[in-house]
Amino acid sequence: MTMNYQPYIIRDPTICGGEPVVKGTRVTVRTVLGSLAEGMTVAEILLDFPTLDENAVRAVIAFAAVSAEEDLPVHAVPTIA
Repeated sequence: MTMNYQPYIIRDPTICGGEPVVKGTRVTVRTVLGSLAEGMTVAEILLDFPTLDENAVRAVIAFAAVSAEEDLPVHAVPTIA
C-alpha cells in the first residue's frame, strides 16, 4: 500500500511556477528526488531542508511512484495458446 501523499504535496501556480512542492514550503518534489538520486540519505535531506520531516520525504517518494505509474504505458497481457 502506498503512503497517502495528498496531505503533503500541493501544486499551486503561485508557488514555484506550479511545480509540485511539499505543502507549507517551497521545496519541490524534483529537488527532494534529485537529492535522493544523488545518494543523499533522508537524514541528510532533513538537515539541508529543516522545514521537511521524514513523512514529507516519504510522501515525495509516494507521489513520484504514483506519477510514474500513471505515465507508464500499459502493455497487453500475452495470450497463451
